Amino acid sequence: MVVPSKLEHAMEDLMLSFHQYAGDKSYMTKDDLHNLMEKEFPEFIKNQNDPLAVDKMMKDLDQCRDGRVNFHSFFSLIAGLTIACNDYYSKNMKHSRK
Repeated sequence: MVVPSKLEHAMEDLMLSFHQYAGDKSYMTKDDLHNLMEKEFPEFIKNQNDPLAVDKMMKDLDQCRDGRVNFHSFFSLIAGLTIACNDYYSKNMKHSRK
């Protein structure tokens, strides 16, 4: 039996998280995205100076302008947030560990 790697588990978690908030649909609505951001990224939401931050994210992610965020757009959001976290880590945390 092959044990999945950490990255394979992470991929599965991302896919399952998307579908958890999308429900039976193959996309997330603005409400779905807002719920995801509040539950999965509460510190990010709390630290936003803009109360319309999620609305703006939705506008950026809704490529077809149909009120839907598909998995590809969701993954772009996760990639962007991960890059921002890595940049913060590289500048602040990594150097303090030496």
